[in-house]
Amino acid sequence: RNGGSGLSTICREVDGAGRGLTDGLRPRRRATSHHRSPSWRRRCVPPLATETYLQQEASIKPGTLHVLWDFLNDLTIRMVEEREVEGLLRALQGGYISPSPGNDVVRNPAVVPTGRNLHGLDPFRMPSTFAQETGARLVEQMLERIGQEQGTLPETIAMVLWGTDNLKSDGEGVAQVLALLGARVKQDELGNVSDVELIPLEQIGRPRIDTVVTVSGIFRDLLTHQMHLLNKAVLVAAQADEPPEMNFVRKHALVQAAELGVSLEEAATRVFSNAPGSYGANVNHLVESSTWDSEEQLSEAFLSRKSFTLGANGEWREARSVMERALTTVDAAFQNIDSFEIGISDVDHYYEYLGGITKSVEKLRDKRPSVMVADAISTTDRLSSLEQMVRLESRAKLLNPKWYESMLNHGYEGVHEIEARVSNTYGWSATASAVEGWVYQGVAETYLLDEAMRERLANLNPHSTASMTRRLLEASARGFWDADEATLEQLRQIYDDLEDRLEGVSTIERVVG
Repeated sequence: RNGGSGLSTICREVDGAGRGLTDGLRPRRRATSHHRSPSWRRRCVPPLATETYLQQEASIKPGTLHVLWDFLNDLTIRMVEEREVEGLLRALQGGYISPSPGNDVVRNPAVVPTGRNLHGLDPFRMPSTFAQETGARLVEQMLERIGQEQGTLPETIAMVLWGTDNLKSDGEGVAQVLALLGARVKQDELGNVSDVELIPLEQIGRPRIDTVVTVSGIFRDLLTHQMHLLNKAVLVAAQADEPPEMNFVRKHALVQAAELGVSLEEAATRVFSNAPGSYGANVNHLVESSTWDSEEQLSEAFLSRKSFTLGANGEWREARSVMERALTTVDAAFQNIDSFEIGISDVDHYYEYLGGITKSVEKLRDKRPSVMVADAISTTDRLSSLEQMVRLESRAKLLNPKWYESMLNHGYEGVHEIEARVSNTYGWSATASAVEGWVYQGVAETYLLDEAMRERLANLNPHSTASMTRRLLEASARGFWDADEATLEQLRQIYDDLEDRLEGVSTIERVVG
C-alpha cells in the first residue's frame, strides 16, 4: 500500500533506458519469451514508506532487499499465471508440454507456474542443499537428546527411509544418514550429486555414528542411485584410517568381519530392503490378524523380508547374518513423518517398519532401543520420542470428540476409520511397547462402555465395533493393558452381544437357548 507501512512493492517492466512499460504486482498474464522484447527486464521497487519502515523497525538499509523484492514479485507472477487449460489443450493436441518438478511451493518455488508436465524427482539432485542443511541440524538435535537420555552418544542408530518422504523432502532422510556417518555429497560440474566423501573428524567434532538403514520397496525401486551413495559412504567410513573410538562404523565392521569370517566390505553392509519385486515386512499383517503367538514371530517376519542388500555390481543378495550382527549394536531407532495429514496411528506401515526394526533390535540385544520420530515439515520442535507421539495422536485424534464426531458423520466408513486407529495404536504395543494403559482405558470408556455411543457405533458398523472390542480384550490378554476385571467382564459381554447381533441372534433367543 503506497503511503502506508505495508510491505508491498511496485514492480515495473522497464526497457534499457529505464522507462516504465507496465506497472502492477499481478499482471493478468506474464509475457512469454516470444511476446517480450529481449531488452525488457523486471525491476521491483519497494515504496518509500516500506523502505522507511524497515529501516526504523529492523535497521535494514534502503536498497538492501532488492533481490528479495525481485524474487517475491517473480514468484507471485508465476503463482497467478494461468496455464492449466492451455497446457491441457496442448497435451490433447499432442503438443509439447514443458517439464516441471513436483513438490510444495514452499520447498521448491520452481513448481510454479502450474499446468506443466510434472516429474516426480531428479535423482541426481537429491539430497538438495536445503535437505542437507535441515538433515544435519536434526541429526545434531537427535544425538544431543539421545546423549542426555542415555548418558553417552549412541554408537549405532537404525534408520527407516521411505521413498515418499524422501521425494517430498528432496532427500532429507538420505542427508540425515550421511550426517550421522559424517559424510557429504559431491557434485559434478553440472551440479549433479555424483559421489560422497567423508568430512574430516575435526570438522564434525564427534565420532562417526554407525547407521543401519532399512528402506522401503518404493525407495529401492526409485532411488537406486541414493542406495549406492549410502553404501559407498558406509564403506568409505569403515575403511578410513581413524581411531575406532572416533569411528563407530569402522569399530563395529572390524569386529563383525572377524566374527562372521567375511571381508570388511561385506561386514560394512548397512543398507537393507526387500528382495526385488517384494514389498513390506508383513509385521502389520501378523498383528492385524492376531496370528502371532510370540514376539519372536514379529521380528522373524521383519528380518526374513528386509535383509536383502544391493551390491556394487547391481545384484541383490540376502545378507541376514550381517544385518542381524549390525542390529546388535543399535542404541536408537528413528523415522521421519512426512505429512501433517497422516500420522503414526493413521496407517499400519509405520509400526510395520519402525516397530518391526525396534522389535528386531530388542530380540537381538535383549534390550529395547530408544525410538524417535521427526516431523519432516515443521521448522521447530521436530523431534519426539515414540511414546510422546503416541500420546499426542491419542489425545488429538482417537480420544478427541471433534475428531471422532467428524468420523461418525461418515457413517459406516467413519466407524471403520476409528477401529483402524485403535488397531494401529495397538500395533505400537505389539512392536514397541509404546502405548500407556490410559489410552486403552480411554478407548473403552469413550466408545464401548458408554451405552449411547456403543449403540451409535453398532448401528452404523457392527463389524468394526466388534473388532474394536476384540482388540481391547486382546490388548489385555497380551499384557499391554492392565484393566480391572469388572471392565473386562463388561467388554466380554459387549463382544458377545455384538457377535450375536452379527449372527442374527436376538436377546430373547439367546436367553431361551
